[in-house]
Amino acid sequence: MKAVLNVGSAACLALLGLCHSAFAQTYPTKPIRLIVPFAAGGTTDIVGRSVADGIGRELGQVVVVENRGGGGGAIGADALAKSAPDGYTLGIATVSTMATNPATNARNPYDPIKDFAPITNLVNVPNVLTINPKVPAKNLQEFIALVKANPGKYSYASAGKGSISHLDGELFKFLTKTDMVHIPYRGSGPALNDTLAGQVSSQFDNLPSSMPHIQAGKLRALAVAAPKRVDGLPDVPTFAEAGMKDMNNMAWYGLVAPAGTPAAIIAKVHDAAVKTLQDPNVKRRLAESGAYPDGNTPQQYAAQIKRELEMRKKIARDQNITLE
Repeated sequence: MKAVLNVGSAACLALLGLCHSAFAQTYPTKPIRLIVPFAAGGTTDIVGRSVADGIGRELGQVVVVENRGGGGGAIGADALAKSAPDGYTLGIATVSTMATNPATNARNPYDPIKDFAPITNLVNVPNVLTINPKVPAKNLQEFIALVKANPGKYSYASAGKGSISHLDGELFKFLTKTDMVHIPYRGSGPALNDTLAGQVSSQFDNLPSSMPHIQAGKLRALAVAAPKRVDGLPDVPTFAEAGMKDMNNMAWYGLVAPAGTPAAIIAKVHDAAVKTLQDPNVKRRLAESGAYPDGNTPQQYAAQIKRELEMRKKIARDQNITLE
């Protein structure tokens, strides 16, 4: 009887595999939804929209971007995790959604490792600390001295509680022994608007959304988190150069699907994404905003997510950073 059951189970698994294979061959037959877990105007939105059209062209269907901001990216990520694993709902994953939020929030509603199927890391992006030009500081050292002399007077904007920009802000305060007020938003876009308007003194952001405003003189960049100085900002030091190596970690933006999405569909979307990243127009657009295209394998991206999560957990634990 046991042998019969084993044979039957094997037959069912084989049949399921054939069904998935046949489904993947015809996929996609309708538009695909791409969840961007932050508000429009920020780096996550810029990256998502930069690749959506190209992926759609490669797959032969429209990819519709849906912004689901809030909770430092947790609301949009949770919506993706709970979507049907059929390839018709994909999402942009960030350091915030896959690492800093889970690392600092014990009530995070999803598991960053178990609830998603990694597809590829799309781009790596430097982080940047900027201030409104009205703030009387010309460089990082002057800003630190200014904030130290005025505890609680200056503020920093983030993309939301639990986001990478929130964790960076708290880590900055710890390392510099300063006191700044945290102003959370539903994404870096709204945070950027208020920093530009001078309603917030400073912002920890990803470079693509801030770069045009820095180049236009509307924001002053004080330091970047990158392996070396950014080509477009040769006078701006890295955090490592400034003696803050713990803050010198680049951000990344990847493509994920709900856990359980058939491997054949993951492979098909991965190929479309990699081809999109190789498009000269896409490469130029990303490079101009300070983003570096990647396109690694699903297995490599899964390992990258795990490494980032463990690193952020260590930072949160060592610095006692928690949302509770």
